[in-house]
Amino acid sequence: MKYLQKYFYIIPGVTAFIAYLFTIAPSVLQIDTGELAAVSVTLGIAHPTGYPLFTMLGYIFTQIPLPFSKIFSLNLLAAIYCSLSVSIFSYSAKIVLDNLTAFQFIRTFKVKSRKKIIKTTSEPAVLELNETDKIITVITGGIFLAFSKTFWFQSTSIEVYSLHLFLMSLIILFLIKAFVRPAENKSLTFSWAMFAFVLALGFSNHMTTILIIPAVAYLYFVKNGLNNKSFKQIGFMFLIFFPVLIIIYSYLPIRAAQMPALNWGNPVDWERLERHFFANQYQLWIFSSAEASAKQFKYFASNLPSEFSISIAFVIAGLFTSFLYAKKFFIFNIVVFISTVFYSINYDIVDIDSYFLLAYISLAFFSVFGIYRFLLFAKTRKINPAIPVFLIFIFAAVQFFDNRNNVDQSDNFIYQDYTKELLNSVPKNSIIFSYQWDYFISASYYFQKVENYRSDVIIVDKELLRRSWYYNQLDKNYPGLLDGVQPEVNQFVEALKPFERKEQYNSNLLESLFRRIMTGLISTNIDEHDYFIAPEIVNVEMKRGEFQLPKGFSLVPYNFLFKIAKGDEYIEAPLHNYKLRFPVIKDKYAVEIERFVSSMIINRALYELRYNKIDAAKFFTKKILSDFPDAVLPPQLSSLAGND
Repeated sequence: MKYLQKYFYIIPGVTAFIAYLFTIAPSVLQIDTGELAAVSVTLGIAHPTGYPLFTMLGYIFTQIPLPFSKIFSLNLLAAIYCSLSVSIFSYSAKIVLDNLTAFQFIRTFKVKSRKKIIKTTSEPAVLELNETDKIITVITGGIFLAFSKTFWFQSTSIEVYSLHLFLMSLIILFLIKAFVRPAENKSLTFSWAMFAFVLALGFSNHMTTILIIPAVAYLYFVKNGLNNKSFKQIGFMFLIFFPVLIIIYSYLPIRAAQMPALNWGNPVDWERLERHFFANQYQLWIFSSAEASAKQFKYFASNLPSEFSISIAFVIAGLFTSFLYAKKFFIFNIVVFISTVFYSINYDIVDIDSYFLLAYISLAFFSVFGIYRFLLFAKTRKINPAIPVFLIFIFAAVQFFDNRNNVDQSDNFIYQDYTKELLNSVPKNSIIFSYQWDYFISASYYFQKVENYRSDVIIVDKELLRRSWYYNQLDKNYPGLLDGVQPEVNQFVEALKPFERKEQYNSNLLESLFRRIMTGLISTNIDEHDYFIAPEIVNVEMKRGEFQLPKGFSLVPYNFLFKIAKGDEYIEAPLHNYKLRFPVIKDKYAVEIERFVSSMIINRALYELRYNKIDAAKFFTKKILSDFPDAVLPPQLSSLAGND
């Protein structure tokens, strides 16, 4: 029992980690995981804001000789970060329960009676649980957080948000420690110093750390008041905060000057570093419109109940309990919740879930108070202690099974398979022109730069061609690629400067040069490289007239891509017997991959039929029917499928 009281916080962390091992992704997932893994292994520079602490810690971890692939090792690191966050959360919650009076607004009133003066307070008396019940409470609260949907998902693959959760948990821990310590305690200064240190670590990983500042300011000034001493202490914390932040962020210009293979933003000078640090390219999506905010809020509200499943009942009960017995902590969590949700709903991006994580942490703290009140109720009613503990376990188990299927990535190989099969579908030294960042371009960074898989294939991201730094990266990685369009590139980069500096710019000139560069890359490289274009460009940009092929060239469906060919002669494509392992539960990105692939196979079957290649047309038609039974076949292929 002595060890349980001392090391109780290990239990929810280890429990979470064991569960996470069964749901961890075996390889890359969608969106940024491939890029972030590649950056960590190669010490590159990631998309804004650069995530220098994340990159360096990831690099150090990959130097450990584990018997896994680098990507799995990094996914494992994400699970470790999340598990540590759960333990820290439970430890912090225990400090709060042990110091409830510190979080009360206690005002004493003197009431005269006939014989004496009676002292009373404005807060209700706190009914204390025994030590064992407190430990059960915080362990369960940690498990509720660990198996909440979005939190759990962060443990499945490498992303900046798993480290963000770990650092935010540390920030809250040291804030609480500093808050509950008496003013005369000699270690109070150290607590604020540690708070400033971990706050700097938080900002060096993800800028949404700023969302906790309003709630931090509330607790800080409630504790210290608005006086000279209070502001001097803030100045002292700044003396720790800024040097730590500057030292960590100095990684970006130092490493950029060494020209790594992945060098997003090329932040070698103050101007580029500032743009990268403040993520200028993403700011157009922040507070963009009331309609976007309403859409994101509607999504958040509809998704919220599923985050904690039936355990949301403890969250609701905890709202009222914390208001009654720890009003300061109640206000702290409410401010955290409101600031997080308000900012996040005003960020118009598709993958918004992780931006609500801090709000879910605040709700998990409320769940602790809900469990606390439930155990108090059982205690005052003299119910057998085993019954409420069993019921709490049932709630946690239901939450676990409700959310497991939504987060389980253990069978998700589709992004690895799609990337590898797509690379394998083209000849050696081919060029692929696409903007499928979420589906294969990000993943290709990992496979090409870390595993050296089909590194001969040149991949050009159409959307990144709009950024000046990207031309340096292309020139570094693919010498000679830009030689034929260098005059246009120089003009484009020069015309882009006022745009990137938020000055007046010539949009017509930029668009004209951009289109010339896209077309010129084909005409100047087609003699030395097979050139392929992804279907999204054909179906969108080409149909809208925003991108054109050089005169005399045509498109040929060629496995997963369109090949650019001279004239209209038949171009043979290998009967590529690809293998794509889709997960049992497909997310929207996997569904989109299915659409990409099935539509391209249909295009190829129609192409074969147009040139009277009946056997080949049948091969591709059967492939569609076997691999994509839900795909809608054109009439001419439907009739072909019916013929043996």
